[in-house]
Amino acid sequence: MTATIVYTIISLSLLGAVAAIVLYFVAQRFKVFEDPRIDLVEAELPAANCGGCGYAGCRNFAETLVKSENFDGLYCPVGGNETMARIAEILGREAATQEARVAVLRCNGACEYRPRTSKYDGAQSCAIASALYSGETGCHYGCHGFADCVLVCTFDALYMDPVTGLPVVNDQKCTACGACVKACPRRLFELRKRWKGDKKVYVACMNEDKGGLAKKNCAVACIGCSKCFKVCPHEAIVMKNNLAFIDSSKCKLCRKCAPECPTNAIIESGFPARKPRSDEQAVESTVTT
Repeated sequence: MTATIVYTIISLSLLGAVAAIVLYFVAQRFKVFEDPRIDLVEAELPAANCGGCGYAGCRNFAETLVKSENFDGLYCPVGGNETMARIAEILGREAATQEARVAVLRCNGACEYRPRTSKYDGAQSCAIASALYSGETGCHYGCHGFADCVLVCTFDALYMDPVTGLPVVNDQKCTACGACVKACPRRLFELRKRWKGDKKVYVACMNEDKGGLAKKNCAVACIGCSKCFKVCPHEAIVMKNNLAFIDSSKCKLCRKCAPECPTNAIIESGFPARKPRSDEQAVESTVTT
């Protein structure tokens, strides 16, 4: 009886030793080498895993950075230029730099400006609503107001204004990750150049209807009158599909365009309040246009 137990123990020990040896050689055969620099690069990234870089998380982006020959097309918008400079130093590459950007909502169609023509009783999702029908108002280009953008923002940089029914961007928290741009089914968000003091000048409208119809459906819609285009001294404004667009890379914030807009579709923010124009200036402006 004792001999049987001893033989059993010896047999199991030998079997375990053989299995361990086999597993060791299998592990060595299929061993995957991982560049230790990946951990160093990942440690410099913000660990937001927001996808703003275009990759599935910071780890995947770190692997891509290490394996790439240069930083062309590779940039972390959350970490910005400082983070990319530290990573470039680790990898012995030239740092990639970009202008800081911030998200803006190109829709100013608050409830008071867009009369409701129907009521939506489906799932409270912009993506679903956009796929099912044109919207609760006559404007088929404006914000649905169901907060898909707020839900995908991992930096708490967006919230819904209960009065206007529109999302609001917190410039101090926005990292320009682009999650809201991807989430909006009507492509109402744009990443624009970030100026000091969070100054902005942009057309808050995406309505491509002709002037009369656009104005009927939204009081602050761009009507494609081209007045802003004519006064811009920097060629920063283009007209396309009955709609004005201000290129933030060319705009110098001269603010000559906003006073010319008859519907107040051009948003100015971060500036001191304008002084009221005198009657003579108003008449002169009217005669000029």
